[in-house]
Amino acid sequence: MTEDLRTTLRKSIRSKRNQLTNASQLQASQNLTKQLTCHPNVLSAKRIAIYLTNDGELDPHPFIEWCWQQQKEVYLPVIHPFNKHNLLFLRYKSDTELIKNKFNINEPKLNVIDVCPSKKLDIIFTPLVAFDKNGARLGMGGGFYDRTLSSWYNNSTKSANYYPIGLAHDCQEVEQIPVECWDIPLPEIITPTKKLQTKVLSK
Repeated sequence: MTEDLRTTLRKSIRSKRNQLTNASQLQASQNLTKQLTCHPNVLSAKRIAIYLTNDGELDPHPFIEWCWQQQKEVYLPVIHPFNKHNLLFLRYKSDTELIKNKFNINEPKLNVIDVCPSKKLDIIFTPLVAFDKNGARLGMGGGFYDRTLSSWYNNSTKSANYYPIGLAHDCQEVEQIPVECWDIPLPEIITPTKKLQTKVLSK
């Protein structure tokens, strides 16, 4: 029953964000950049993981360009070639060669010298489909980010020093996400108009 609700919610919110006009998307991206470039965690970060927009997601590329200008290292998620439903994070520069993964999303061509272990990242910005005021995050259903962020949330080794932040359009907020036991909530979600800080802490 929960999965049916989640599937319906995904379909509804994806449709909403895909209906945003190009002008709305551009304005949202510019507003996001203003939010992020004055964020204290961003200002102190050296290594930032983020995503390339897909399926109507909030586009962070102007922010990525700002990071390059500030000499911050930018990393993108790459589907792990051996560990199913896991991610690697590879360095992303303006001249990085990109290829399409199995979901038709651009990612850096796999090169081990470009990999950064997640524990060495300062921030992981995550895309999402929907979120609520409690920090619950609904993704696309593959569990990639839930597996990645579990090291931060469970914090069993105290080695996950990165801070996770979700990025989303305002229209992606819902009253309540139907959560599953494997879902990892977020301590902060940023939209073009607000910063939602939740009560979620790593354990």
